[in-house]
Amino acid sequence: PVQKMIQSLLSGIIFTCDPVTGEKNKIVVDVIYGLGDLIVQGEVTPDHYLIDKSDFAIIRKIPSVQKVQLAKVNDRTIKTEVPRSKQNKPKITDKEAVKLAKMAQKLHQHYFFPQDIEFCLDKKRKIFIVQTRPVTTLKESKENSWEIKQMEKVENEIEEKKEILSGQPASPGIGWGPVVLINSKKEIRKVKTGDILVTSMTTPDFVPAMKKVSAIVTDKGGLTSHAAIVSRELGVPCIVGTINATKILKNDFVITVDGTHGKIYKGGLKTKTKIIDPIFSSETEKVSGNIKIATKLYVNLADHSLADSTAGKNVDGVGLLRAEFMMAEIGEHPKKVIKEKRQKEYIDKLAERMGIFCRAFGNRPVVYRASDFKTNEYQSLKDGDLYEPQESNPMLGFRGAYRYIVDEKVFSLELEAIKKVRNKMGLKNLWLMIPFVRTPGELLQVKKIVTSEGLIRSNSFKLWMMVEIPSNVILLEEFLKVGIDGVSIGSNDLTMLIMGTDRDNNEVASVFDERNPAVLWALEKTIKIC
Repeated sequence: PVQKMIQSLLSGIIFTCDPVTGEKNKIVVDVIYGLGDLIVQGEVTPDHYLIDKSDFAIIRKIPSVQKVQLAKVNDRTIKTEVPRSKQNKPKITDKEAVKLAKMAQKLHQHYFFPQDIEFCLDKKRKIFIVQTRPVTTLKESKENSWEIKQMEKVENEIEEKKEILSGQPASPGIGWGPVVLINSKKEIRKVKTGDILVTSMTTPDFVPAMKKVSAIVTDKGGLTSHAAIVSRELGVPCIVGTINATKILKNDFVITVDGTHGKIYKGGLKTKTKIIDPIFSSETEKVSGNIKIATKLYVNLADHSLADSTAGKNVDGVGLLRAEFMMAEIGEHPKKVIKEKRQKEYIDKLAERMGIFCRAFGNRPVVYRASDFKTNEYQSLKDGDLYEPQESNPMLGFRGAYRYIVDEKVFSLELEAIKKVRNKMGLKNLWLMIPFVRTPGELLQVKKIVTSEGLIRSNSFKLWMMVEIPSNVILLEEFLKVGIDGVSIGSNDLTMLIMGTDRDNNEVASVFDERNPAVLWALEKTIKIC
């Protein structure tokens, strides 16, 4: 039989396993407007659905804005603008996504192997399967011998190159490509896939650009700076604290970044643009089975694209879910949202992102750390400079618990999102943690706000506090009397404040040491009291 050519209203791809993690209990559905070429080429970001095979529940749904499509106009297939009324809307309904997943599962069962399926919908929204083939990217072995050989080959190639700059190695791996200099958040649209992002220092609103690049280089910062922490989580090679990279490196100048050793070389490589050092990326994969230990192992998370793969590892939950990354993705200052009376929209977006983590981890706890943006970081959000004061030292300024007391309406947005996840989505594994609490009195005031919003401590809802200020350690017993269920040690800020060392200042980076006896005393005291 010959299938007729379909005039596609929508097109997409289905995988009957997760092509990234290899998990065979998941189905992935991606869909765009128009013909499917643009999704295959990666030119358009599709709406993304992750569906559980066991009950066909939608685990994750990530809509995207699509401005162009490939469509037939008269007798030609050309790129056309998606009508503005449709650009921000979901392309298919949840019911259609589940229907596609069920069709895909039948194909999987028929061929006895995970399938890579292409489909389209016509103007009547009738579904057509236009191709199915085995998924070819699944790895049966987790030994990264190929990656090791690639790394060795690249390191040999680097030996012949000229070193032009160095800094602190912040995230391991090697990446190469053309330099793109970014001076502010307004310029991040210039960043393209495969570029080397060079900037003075990153802020949370840089994250979408950081996901695209082959490597990141900054003038400022240490191993606990935003650029370093995020790069490690995203698996992007990174060097921080070069001092003058933005002055030495020029736009479109091709360089190679060795994030493992903190060195930058002139020119590119003959291999792919990014290699994550297998010594760092797969060490934990060498252990087979689940090792039972007496201590519960919680992870820090921020990027929702890592939720499912991380939940599949031998961990007991999320000990710190960063609010700042989710709020940066939303992109607007909360006060702007409140002023324009769009609170529900903001709460829905925040709750949707929280829900991704909670679903992935099932019954295991997900501890959401409430927002701890500093004023300079809030300023980087859309219209943020209209609502934030100028501070000489934001690290010690208007942040943490004190903000919740002064800006209760902003904190309420987060609490409403938590309630929606727990009460409407039915995900009772979401807990709350309060950061940067200076005094027991502050903790008491914040606790009253949380309680007034209907979030009461119980067996299924725990309230934690960050221990990251010397007063938290010295007065810990007084903080505990206020009534909390646990603490999380924020060693970065705690070390900074005990040692009197700005952790974002590369001039004193060598002084910053979590192993200093004063810091170790604070850790020991906290553990013994709790």
